[in-house]
Amino acid sequence: MPLLYGYTAGRKPVWPTSPLRLKRSETRRGWCDDPASPNYNRPVRLPFDGGYELLRRNDHIYDAVIVLDWNITSRVRNRGSAIFFHLKRPDHGPTAGCIALTARDMALLLPHLKRGLRLVVHD
Repeated sequence: MPLLYGYTAGRKPVWPTSPLRLKRSETRRGWCDDPASPNYNRPVRLPFDGGYELLRRNDHIYDAVIVLDWNITSRVRNRGSAIFFHLKRPDHGPTAGCIALTARDMALLLPHLKRGLRLVVHD
């Protein structure tokens, strides 16, 4: 999946600069996961009438989040939304289809990430 762009929460840790465009996530930003919405699998401004996922989360897993081109360029309803490259949960729990890594590893990778770069994930 090619990388598109990312979000950072603007709180510590301060992330290294990256060739990939990183936007600051705002408290009023979400990601639509409602297949009935015309905004399906797109960022949305809150409040929002459809289903969505917050981009500024209290568990900090989206403090650095990279948007992957999964079902974005060619959107198909119910094919999956909010598939991101983000930080691991403190308990290293599973994701719902995303790729998660430690904050340390994200900091090491960010300076090397650019738009269109394809990630290959091995078990």
